[in-house]
Amino acid sequence: MGKPSRLSGRRTARFAMHRNSPIAAASSPPDASDAGRRCLTALLVIAAVTFPSVVLYRSASPFVPRQPSVRWDPAPALVIPDIDKPIDSVDLDSEDVRLERVLKEAAMEDKTVILTTLNAAWASSGSIIDLFIESFRLGDGTRKLLNHLVIIALDRMAYMRCMFIHFHCFALITDGVDFSAEKRFMTAGYLNMMWRRIEFLGVVLEKGYNFIFSDADIMWFRDPSPQFYPDGDFQIACDHYTGDATDLENRPNGGFNYVKSNNRSIEFYKFWYSSREKHPGLHDQDVLNFIKYDPFLTEIGVRIRFLSTAYFGGICEPSKDLSKVCTMHANCCIGLGSKIHDLRIMLDDWRNYMSLPPNIKRFRLYSWRVPQNCREFIDDVVERRHFFVEFCKITYFLGLCLHEYLIGETGDWRIIKNRTAEEGNY
Repeated sequence: MGKPSRLSGRRTARFAMHRNSPIAAASSPPDASDAGRRCLTALLVIAAVTFPSVVLYRSASPFVPRQPSVRWDPAPALVIPDIDKPIDSVDLDSEDVRLERVLKEAAMEDKTVILTTLNAAWASSGSIIDLFIESFRLGDGTRKLLNHLVIIALDRMAYMRCMFIHFHCFALITDGVDFSAEKRFMTAGYLNMMWRRIEFLGVVLEKGYNFIFSDADIMWFRDPSPQFYPDGDFQIACDHYTGDATDLENRPNGGFNYVKSNNRSIEFYKFWYSSREKHPGLHDQDVLNFIKYDPFLTEIGVRIRFLSTAYFGGICEPSKDLSKVCTMHANCCIGLGSKIHDLRIMLDDWRNYMSLPPNIKRFRLYSWRVPQNCREFIDDVVERRHFFVEFCKITYFLGLCLHEYLIGETGDWRIIKNRTAEEGNY
């Protein structure tokens, strides 16, 4: 008989030695508890192998969070007129209906709306309009005011951007005029855009709506309504405030104003807009510095109030007390890049201030870090505007004298001077 192989002998011996082991027991017919234990053991083994593999994979591959899906529900049926078509092909009645609808949807209980204008240059992501909207969200009690904000888009790109970030948008297309590019201060495009704005605001008044107009480079930190004068028809912020809300020596800035809709304000806006023809080459703010001395404003009875820079500040004259400030304007600043830079710092300053404990805020030690990039323009702008205000007063007086002398109402210049002084216009 042949000799058994060494391998088969080892197997026989190993089996004999471990007959009573769990492995040997497993060869016997299984019961229900043994089957459950086997399943649990298998799951634990799989988990022990899989988990380290997942950890190693995650460490080798950076985790990229899933972007939330954004649902964009465009405003109802707002059709932008084709700017390539002649003006008579645009449905003007449709535009009027659309304006009425958006104003009604956005209006407060007293028929007040907040308005701003936007062109493509200020509409790109991360540009002025995003900072403007962000200020409402960061401000003290201002988030709710977004429900009453209407963005007036001056070109197609601005309108599309508005529809993506906001819910009250109106397309104001001017036939044959491209407002999309950045309009440098006092260029022809800038002047056209400013006067188009004045014309449009007059239409809003005629529809019976009060408005707070704000340039988009103004940051909103508090609700400005409590600081408005109850008896004012036309209230406007200032580059420089003298301390007296009725003083015509204040230097107004057309970037922020509150206007009540009534016969006085409607006539005032008509007069303001028509005065551009008497002062060609000047923008609305400069013309306002002329007409604020005009006797016609006294005749129609419009009540003008100038808003204090303590509440409505800017780069020209900052609001020094952050516990009072309502708005801050990137005025006295030329260039889109400079404005964006300083506005971002302004928002950071506000965040830092709001994060302070109340007992620290009371000391009023915190202040703005602006101007920075806008600093180089301030002295030049303020000096030129001061000169212009003085020039307005002198030329207005000379113009009035010459007018009355030529039409024959009187030939005595001393009488004109005395009458003008009595009216407080000089």
